[in-house]
Amino acid sequence: MIRSLFTAATGMEAQKINNDVIANNLANANTVGYRRGRADFQELIYQSVKTPGSISAEGAQVPTGIQIGLGVKPVAVQKIFDQGDFVHTGNPLDLVIEGDGFFQISMPDGSIAYTRSGAFKLDNEGRIVTSDGYPLEPAITVPANTININISSDGRVSVIQAGSITPVEIGQIELARFINPGGLKAIGKNLFIQTDSSGEATTGNPSTEGLGTISQGFIELSNVNIVQEMVNLIISQRAYEISSKVVQASDEMLQSANNLKR
Repeated sequence: MIRSLFTAATGMEAQKINNDVIANNLANANTVGYRRGRADFQELIYQSVKTPGSISAEGAQVPTGIQIGLGVKPVAVQKIFDQGDFVHTGNPLDLVIEGDGFFQISMPDGSIAYTRSGAFKLDNEGRIVTSDGYPLEPAITVPANTININISSDGRVSVIQAGSITPVEIGQIELARFINPGGLKAIGKNLFIQTDSSGEATTGNPSTEGLGTISQGFIELSNVNIVQEMVNLIISQRAYEISSKVVQASDEMLQSANNLKR
């Protein structure tokens, strides 16, 4: 009887974490480049009251046995890196990656972070940076007298300066890819950093080495499907509710046992 109380409690705790993941997905439904999370769960160990295949007192083999599960535990919150929808903005510094890859971002401590969000800006030095002012890596600086910026599908950045009609190439955007992008560590601000699980970054120009191509004037929306998340939320709420009912039923059964009289 007590076993069911603890088992149901693991279910309630698991669904609480599932709700947290769903809430974060819904909160970031409009975050550019956001990648939705999915909570993964795993059953706990089983208590074997009677082992399958054991021999009974009459010498017959037990076909199934009795194994009682002890609940569930969360084992991972996986980032799903499928493509989000594209929206045309016309802004020359809005970029999307069609296919695999991440933009590389130089952090203040000298390390490299990675993002799918291509909503870039110019800082006061003309560098292409994120909304937090972190520069693109390799760094690209746009001249002050630039009147037009063009970024090709293979990442070449060229500009037309005032008084000229001839494009001048000023830099090359490089992308990075990972053998296991689900192993990247999210650090907020639409950024990821590599871990031992993700493996080392493989870098190169867009459209080479399995990397995607770049489209200028678009942003990639979050890959959150609001309808699916709402369905998942309903399922999670019902699972939490039914686990709480098990706790209530177990308590009532214990109460009945306590009220037995000789």
